[in-house]
Amino acid sequence: MYQPYFDGTAAICLAGFCYFAGEVNRELIGHKPAGCEFDNVLMVPPTKAWEEAIQEVYQEKAKPWTRYATNRDKTAFDRSKLAELAAGLPQGYELRPIDEEIYNLTLTLPWAWDLCGNIPGYSRFAANALGFVIFHGGELVSGASSYAFFQGGIEVEIDTREDYRRQGLATICGAALILACLERGLYPNWDAHTKESLALAEKLGYAFDKEYLVFDIFPW
Repeated sequence: MYQPYFDGTAAICLAGFCYFAGEVNRELIGHKPAGCEFDNVLMVPPTKAWEEAIQEVYQEKAKPWTRYATNRDKTAFDRSKLAELAAGLPQGYELRPIDEEIYNLTLTLPWAWDLCGNIPGYSRFAANALGFVIFHGGELVSGASSYAFFQGGIEVEIDTREDYRRQGLATICGAALILACLERGLYPNWDAHTKESLALAEKLGYAFDKEYLVFDIFPW
């Protein structure tokens, strides 16, 4: 997390996101934190004025994107349905919680890096986050985990290797993760990057809240 302040203005950078508050400040918008290794960032403008300023600063590098927020309601989940979905593993597949070995494995796989990569160090991950993955033929092929964590919850991240998509594996991992979060008293927040992600969220018990605009800045 990074919090520079410029005359009543603030930015918080969390993993690949940057959130703004206060008075619009173009210097802050154009500022990349020292040591940040991300090549791109999703900037979230809180107002129309921030939106226009981001476009002015980054011009053609600012690609608009619509994301989909869900309602935060622990009571909305049907635990029996989630348990049924989590139990739907095909024969020959194995569902496993993320341990230190799996944590380290995800960091070597580009498609799976976001499952654990935003929480440096397994000890920190184990203390604040959790996740589940599916193996097939000895290879990791899908997972649901913690993109980030906050007091009382996590941000859900789901990824499936391209050649294993549309087989229901993300549903299984997601159901297992949500159940485990609820058992720990954590809220598994789901913020959808695409309509497909939103559809999966709704299948698992989430309710759509609202659309919101972000800007994908590349290169940052």
